[in-house]
Amino acid sequence: MRDNDVLDKNPHVSRSALEAIHGQVFGWALSRSDNNPAVAEDLVQQAYVELLTGKARFDNRSSLKTFVFSVVQNLARSRYRRIASRLRLVQASSHGREDDAVSPMEPDDNAEVWSAVKALPSRQRDIVELVFCRDMTVDAASRVMGITAGSGRVHYDRAKKALKVRLADRGVWIDD
Repeated sequence: MRDNDVLDKNPHVSRSALEAIHGQVFGWALSRSDNNPAVAEDLVQQAYVELLTGKARFDNRSSLKTFVFSVVQNLARSRYRRIASRLRLVQASSHGREDDAVSPMEPDDNAEVWSAVKALPSRQRDIVELVFCRDMTVDAASRVMGITAGSGRVHYDRAKKALKVRLADRGVWIDD
């Protein structure tokens, strides 16, 4: 790592390392934002701001990718907590009005598999996405999700079993 490539407030992070994982970070942010590119851009930008200012400090206890994914995950959670809080206030003030829910876009490829994954409980869905779509190990995905590696392996195993059953019910067969 070159000295001029290192972030001032985060000496273990280089700009070139962040550039190398940017596409994967953006993909994870898209997933955390119901495939809304504008929100995903905001999440990634805020994650980079936190790294640049030193608010999020990387100390080499995990890979940089795992760390940045965790920062994005935490930002998304706090964003949706704020949104949910505001939504509850709006719903409390407007009794009887119909709320317009926006459903995320379905991917064109593997629609059967994607709908089966979406039907999984949230932690199982997250671990499957991180392992298969974001190319992480189960242990790294567990750290991103803020759970122990053992819990991550349990969620991963249960997700695979549930997907196998759901896909078999739909006539889609997968190999072990």
